[in-house]
Formats: sequence, structure tokens, C-alpha cells
Amino acid sequence: MQAAFLEPRNATHRQYEALRAYFVERVPSQEAARRFGYAPASFRVLCTQFRKHPQREFFRAPGKGPRRGPRQQLKERIDALRKQNWSVYDISQDLRQGGYRLSPSAVSQILKAEGFGRLPRRADDERPQRPRPERAAVADVRQLDLSGRTIHTQFGGLFLFLADLARLDFDPLVQAVGLPGSEQIPAAHALRALLALKLFGRQRHSHVMASVMDEGLALFAGLNVIPKRAFLTEYSCRIDPRLYAPLMHAWFDAVNGLGLPRGDTFNLDFHTIPFHGEDALMEKHYVTNRSRRQMGVLAFLAEDAEHRVFCYANGQLRRQDRDDEILRFLDFWQARTGHLPPELIFDSKLTTYANLDQLNRRGIDFITLRRRSANLLQAVHAAPASAWRRVQLSGLGRAYATPKVLDEHVRLTGYEGPIRQLAVADLGHEQPTLLLTNQLRRAPATLIERYAHRMLIENSISDSIEFFHIDALSSAVPMKVNCDLQLTLMASSLYRLLGRRVGNGYETARCQHVFRDFVDATADVTLTEQHLRVRFQKRAHNPLLLAAGYQQTDVRIPWLGGNRLQLVFG
Repeated sequence: MQAAFLEPRNATHRQYEALRAYFVERVPSQEAARRFGYAPASFRVLCTQFRKHPQREFFRAPGKGPRRGPRQQLKERIDALRKQNWSVYDISQDLRQGGYRLSPSAVSQILKAEGFGRLPRRADDERPQRPRPERAAVADVRQLDLSGRTIHTQFGGLFLFLADLARLDFDPLVQAVGLPGSEQIPAAHALRALLALKLFGRQRHSHVMASVMDEGLALFAGLNVIPKRAFLTEYSCRIDPRLYAPLMHAWFDAVNGLGLPRGDTFNLDFHTIPFHGEDALMEKHYVTNRSRRQMGVLAFLAEDAEHRVFCYANGQLRRQDRDDEILRFLDFWQARTGHLPPELIFDSKLTTYANLDQLNRRGIDFITLRRRSANLLQAVHAAPASAWRRVQLSGLGRAYATPKVLDEHVRLTGYEGPIRQLAVADLGHEQPTLLLTNQLRRAPATLIERYAHRMLIENSISDSIEFFHIDALSSAVPMKVNCDLQLTLMASSLYRLLGRRVGNGYETARCQHVFRDFVDATADVTLTEQHLRVRFQKRAHNPLLLAAGYQQTDVRIPWLGGNRLQLVFG
């Protein structure tokens, strides 16, 4: 009979007996809580509520209808599951399987009314037995299995780049630069894993967890499994910032050896990568797509205008260094090619008039935009109508094909001698556009068209932001931005090599377009004693790859046991 009072099954009865033991029998609070199955904190709350409402009715006369309705049965079921250390989410799912739709919030309210406190942290054996995600193995090159088998991968398109990576001796290149690595994950394998995500347009390193079980992705990197998010996120912080320049130089020379052509004209621009965090050393820069200044990392980008490929990047700029970055690009290009770039196209805020003079002295043609001050615009508008003349442009919209041009020579502070200024009106802007150039004999129409094509770098940067996700960095931007920029340079070069081999307009197509038509493809990868055979599904654009000779690929892959890569389509 004592069990009926000491072990009450009804929640209200349990509350009554616990309160009676504490207030009447003077049982200590912790002992009363333990005796009746309450957490100490929950029991203190129950006592506080009773002090506020001592006239509460614990026992009411039974009403009409069934004594144990569905709601009472639910409460009992919820109480029983909570005593087994089930969470509100587990209980809600269990009730849903039984035909009762009760949200976790509703379950939480019922448990609170019943006097249950927060669920303490549970051990694995205390959790309900439910299907759980399979835990992937730890990335370790020593565990790479190259035994004969066939695997299916969602990342089949990555193997289109594998031959080029092998041809440029990727592993020796990375080792010579001195990037960090370990016995488990050597430097080349780590960088190749990061490059795989960049080539496939993954927004963040953390998104790799959705594909961590894909053997094809790991095989591309030369590992048993792809490294987890923690490793990939932290790897850039292990790289000495001084190593990025040698890495860029080595990569430039390597892809040049693969036949990636180099043009004569280069588009230069700054891009601010927004920073969301707190850093006293971070500076504010103008963000074009947001039309405002904000905290961020200033990156310098140089694009081969003819072939639409990024060839130079620097994400370690401070405000006091930005004006001279154009000179550092000249040094880079001369050191890598043996000559200076013939022509540069850039915006007005990229450098100073004194540096324009240096470009002119070194025999480099340039076209740049001039900032429009009130005095300059007043002087332009004061010019007589006879000084203006119409020119015919090609490649622009019909509405702006015949702008007016005021062609004159001006002088600038810090620039020796005269410089040519073109004021261009009727281009769809309220005020004339002012161009500065040291090309004194080229036709105005040619110069205007050439600068108009500079807008292509804006599209290229937009392509990189959208597909390569330059702006999608974590709060640790200062440590990650340069690593990400170098990966973008690599991916941009590999996409251009692919586009050039395919031809048919893909030479300068957006990376997103190339990815959609060729790279975003599943495949079956068969490993044999000597071969790595990648069979792609039938796709509409496979004939272009066949015409480009990709089915004739027969390249030894050093980091895959020397197996020879073969590509099969359909």
C-alpha cells in the first residue's frame, strides 16, 4: 500500500506527494526531488509555484466521459519517454510515427507543466536507437586503396582536369614551393582537395561534408577519403603568406608550358572582399556592388583580356600599397615572360599620375578613366561645338554607336609631357566619360572600343564571385583570402585550358557555362592494375569532348600509383 503513495504514477499525484514530503514532513529539498524523480532545479521551481498559489487544486472530481482520453494517454507516453532520457525531438518523432502530430515545442510545454527540467547531456547508449550518419574514415594517403573495383561518383567531371594536373607535375611543383603537409595528408594532396572543391564550384569548405563519402572526389585528390571540413578550413592558416608569390610564379610557368596562350592586353582592377567580423587591423574599402565603403580585404586582379584568364592576384594589400601594385604586376610579368606587358587597361582609382608617367617611360601603352571633377566638366562643356566630332563604334548597342568625342592634349601633375584626353558624350551617361591614354596616334573610335571591352573584366570578376565564390569566406578572411585567390587562379587556368581544347566558343565562355556543359557530370571509375578508366554517362555535349580528343587521353597519374588515365564517353 505504501507504494501507492511513495511511487505515484499520476503526475498530479506525484507533485502532491513531493510537495507534502517537503512542506509537511520536512524532507530536505534534494531528498524529496530524488525520491519522486525530479531534478533539483525543477523541484525548486515547483515549490516556488506552490508558494505563489497554495490554494491550487490537486484532485478534482472526475468529469463525464472516458477517464483516460487521448490527451491523457499522450501525456503518459511523453512522461514515460522522458524518463528514458528522450529529447523533445525524439518524443515528437515517436508520437508522429504513432499517428499524433505534436511539435517539439508542444512536447516541451507538456513536460514543463509536468515538472520535468532540461534534459542533461546524454551518453550514446542513452539515446534512442535510430539510423545515424555513417562516420567516414580519416583522410590518410597511406590508406588509399587502388585495388580493382568500380565506383560511382557525382564528381566525374573533375577527371577532365586530371591529365593537365599530371602533365604540369603538380606534386613536385607544390613540394618545391614548400607548402605544409603531413604523412597522412601531404601538401600536394591537401591543395588538390581544395582545388577540387574550387573546380566544382563549392561555396564553402564546410559544404564538403555532404560529399565526404564520394570515393571519386577523394580519388581525384589521391586520398582514401576527402579531408573533413576542419582540416580544409584551417589549412590556409598553416601556410606562410610569403609562399603565395612563389606558388603563383610556379603555377604561371607550369600552365604556360601546357600551351595556355598569353595575350598583349591586360585588364587590371581592385576587388574588395567584404569582411564580417571584428578586426582592429581591417581597413574600409569601397564595395562596388554595394555602392558603399565597408570593412574588407582589398584584392588586386589582372586578367588577360584576350583569353579571359586571371594571371595575377594579390590579396595582401594595404591602403598605402595599392597605388604601386601596378608596378609590382609589371615586375611579375617581366620576370615570368622576359618582357613588359604591351598594353594595360584600368580604372581611375587604380594608380597615380606619377605611376602613369613611369608606364609611359617604360614604353607601356595604357588607357584609363579620369575622375570627373567639377572644374574638368566645366572646361569640357565650355569647348565650342566645332571641337566635337562624331565617331562610329562597332560592338556596342545601336543607341550608343555614334558618340561625340572631344580629343585634346592635357597636362597632369607628376606626368612629364602632354597626355591625350578623350571626352566622350552620348554614351548613355549624364556626363561625358573622360579617358586618358599615352597612345597619341590611334583613332579615337579604337581607343573607346578598347576601353569599352574593359568592362569584360567586370564580368569576369562577377563570374569568379558567382562560380568560384571569392566573397564566400569565413570570418577569418585575412588568413584565407590569399589562399582562395591562388586557388581561383589555378581553377581559372584549368577551365581556360578545357575551353580552348573544346573550342566552339568555349574558349572565352563563362566558367559556369563550361561547368554546366562538361564538368557537372557523374561517372563510373574503374580501377585495374594499370589503368584508371572513367566512363561518363551519355550527354548532349559529349561529341564536343570526343572531337577535342579527350577519348584519346592516356596519361600516367603519379599520385594514383602510376595508373594511366583513360576517358570513355557514353
